[in-house]
Amino acid sequence: MKKVTPDLKPLPVLLSDEAAEHFLETADLTEYDLSGFKPMRFELQPKGERVNMRLPKSLLDEVRARALIEGIPYQRYIRRALEIAVAAPKPRTRRKAG
Repeated sequence: MKKVTPDLKPLPVLLSDEAAEHFLETADLTEYDLSGFKPMRFELQPKGERVNMRLPKSLLDEVRARALIEGIPYQRYIRRALEIAVAAPKPRTRRKAG
C-alpha cells in the first residue's frame, strides 16, 4: 500500500465524470496527497504529415528503450523530442565576416 503524508488526505475513488467534476469544483486540492500523479500530455492537434527517416540501428534501439522506460510509444517519444527542440530558444545565427 502507498504511504500517504500524515497531513494529507488520500484521494477519493470517483466512479463517474460527474462525481469527478463535483469533487474538483468543491475540494481544496492542497489537502490531498497528489504525490502519485504523473504529468500527462494530451495531444490535441491532428497529425497529418509524415516524416520518413533513416537512423542507425543503435540510435533507434536507444530511442525505443527510453520510450519503453517512460511508458510511451517510441514515435511519440521522437515527436516530443522534436517539440522540445523547437520550443528551445533559437540559436543565434552567425554573421558572415566581410
